[in-house]
Amino acid sequence: MTIGIWVLGDQLSLNQAALHDLVAKLGVAEAQRRSRVLLIESSGVLHQRAYHLQKLVLVWSAMRHFAAELGEAGWHVDYREASGFADALQPWLVEHSITELHVMEPAERPFRMAISRLLDPSDNHQARDRPLPPRLIWHASTAFLWSRDDFATWARPYRQLRLELFYREGRRRFGVLMGPGGEPLGGQWNFDHDNRKSPPRGLSGPDPLWCEPDAVTVAVLAKVEGIQNGRRSAGLPPLPGSLERFGWAVTRQSALAVVEQFIATRLDGFGPYQDAMVSAQPTLWHALLSPYLNLGLLHPLELIRRLEQAGLERGTPLPSLEGVIRQILGWREYTNGLYWLFGPDYTERNHFGAVAPLPAWLEQLGGSGMACMDTVLGEIRATGYAHHIQRLMVLANYGLLAGLDPQALTGWFHRQFIDGYDWVMQTNVIGMGLFADGGLLASKPYAASGAYINRMSTYCKGCRFNVKARHGPDACPFNSLYWDFLARHQAQLGRNPRMGLMMKQLAKLDAAELDAIRATAADHRQLAVQA
Repeated sequence: MTIGIWVLGDQLSLNQAALHDLVAKLGVAEAQRRSRVLLIESSGVLHQRAYHLQKLVLVWSAMRHFAAELGEAGWHVDYREASGFADALQPWLVEHSITELHVMEPAERPFRMAISRLLDPSDNHQARDRPLPPRLIWHASTAFLWSRDDFATWARPYRQLRLELFYREGRRRFGVLMGPGGEPLGGQWNFDHDNRKSPPRGLSGPDPLWCEPDAVTVAVLAKVEGIQNGRRSAGLPPLPGSLERFGWAVTRQSALAVVEQFIATRLDGFGPYQDAMVSAQPTLWHALLSPYLNLGLLHPLELIRRLEQAGLERGTPLPSLEGVIRQILGWREYTNGLYWLFGPDYTERNHFGAVAPLPAWLEQLGGSGMACMDTVLGEIRATGYAHHIQRLMVLANYGLLAGLDPQALTGWFHRQFIDGYDWVMQTNVIGMGLFADGGLLASKPYAASGAYINRMSTYCKGCRFNVKARHGPDACPFNSLYWDFLARHQAQLGRNPRMGLMMKQLAKLDAAELDAIRATAADHRQLAVQA
């Protein structure tokens, strides 16, 4: 009997649950003797989503490196390149007489369902002469600190699930940044108010650590470039993004080096300007660690412990240290917990009934004419990355104000971002960014005019639009869209107590000005559709 272990592309850890549990049961030597490990590099994913070029390179190169790491550790590893998962899995099961298949629970619900269907012995599409599929054994995911059951237990007593309550419980539960008597270090849980400074003139951050592609990554780059050329030859739309500057870490060792470089050069300064947006400064003091957490190259608790230890030893200001830990221990765990708690129907939420198609310049990653938008899209084109405020207050804010279809925009985020997965983008875009869930995640829509972007960025300087104008051909689209959004949904928004000040400001606009604003917004939406 041969035991099969299927390691998915975002489970690249020697401690992932299927490997770990089998070793715990049989011992290292016996587990390795009796089992084979499978990794599948499937180009078929592109039939469902046209992923960013750099995302494909990151995942496939990291998988190839991890397969080699498993082999060096003594495992029998089979790495398959295929046009689809079934094309690789089914022959492998037969070839090695796999009688039971161990899989760590996928982070994404659709992929779990697809695996279940693929290995369902009662599935009518199975050929009659094909051997019965092996017994499928799921292992609870170890990619997060909170299990799905534990998160559901935490959430059960609350009518409203708020991040701050969850984050405090996480601090207590894992003993992070805690002082005597169960009190938080510094006497407060959250230093967010200290971390919202507008960027002064000339603000620049230290350079992040980018990694030089090795021979394995160069081979993947060539494969992805070949796929891109094949799509062009076949008349298919090209995959988004650029391969010119690929510098993401593709091994655990390199990811740990990125952690240490962040600690040495940017941890201390992370806090004050974490919400700032600066032209030609796409990273500032941001950590750029989410892709490695989401692939399994780093584990969240080891990262939190290392940041806490280093920060306290260095005397890192608490607003910076607490701010970066809150992103991992708070927001990352919270959004994943909500993704599973809310269930599959959450993906179809559309509170405002938004149906506008995505502008072509989103897929083209540029050409909107708005300096803020085109700057962010250009950075995404180059690396597949933009930081959290660019995502929330430029990209998602535009989608909210313009009434873009929530499911289409969520899919766009999933495809374009280097760290994008179903569990990441469903709650972040549908809930936080678009308020399409009607308030299950956020207490109010994160709607903002051009004034916010002007205050928190350098983008407006030199933009062809006037950030102070509300209507007319030169008016900032964020301004006209903002007031039009409030007017379109006045009845719904007026019932939200946190929107009271905004609705009072709307009421002060005279009818003629509001008509002009709404006409400008309508013109912009029409041009965006035609672009």
